[in-house]
Amino acid sequence: MPTLGAKSEETKVLLTAEQIQIRVRELARQISEDYQGKTLTAVGVLENGFIFMADLVRNLQIPVRCQFIKPYLNEKRRGSSTSTEIFYSPGINVKDQDVLLIECVVQSGITSDFLLHNLRTRGAASVKLAAFLDKSSARRVALQPDYFGFILDESYVVGYGLGSPDVGRNLPYVATSNQVVEGTGLQ
Repeated sequence: MPTLGAKSEETKVLLTAEQIQIRVRELARQISEDYQGKTLTAVGVLENGFIFMADLVRNLQIPVRCQFIKPYLNEKRRGSSTSTEIFYSPGINVKDQDVLLIECVVQSGITSDFLLHNLRTRGAASVKLAAFLDKSSARRVALQPDYFGFILDESYVVGYGLGSPDVGRNLPYVATSNQVVEGTGLQ
């Protein structure tokens, strides 16, 4: 069974590289049909989304522009309540463009919902969401990706762009990990 490294826990493969590539090609075919005759602006959310976006745009059969954003979350505590501020960089120009926001994982939906709204207020002609993994059981806002690869409810997975900053992002498959990511409390 695959391992993440000498000090890592064993992993269980959930999605093989072949399953992933078949699904990415299917998504690209659907997106290409939906945007036939248009130029698509693909906006990738870093860091998790970079591999999914690369594979997806290589399979699109329409003209595509690529841009990237990186969200930053800032949690503020006021008494017993916590609020989350979302910032992202860099600022991008999407005025009058058909935009596809590309994320690797949509969990709570809070960041995705914010980014979709923000892209609309910047004057995009249309905005849709593509997610490689949809963790719908963790959703905290009413949000459904327009395109998604797989529904997956594992708590922590690695591979295909996902993982801790140092381990697992380069794996060609998606696997569970029992590894505790140092400093985050995530497993």
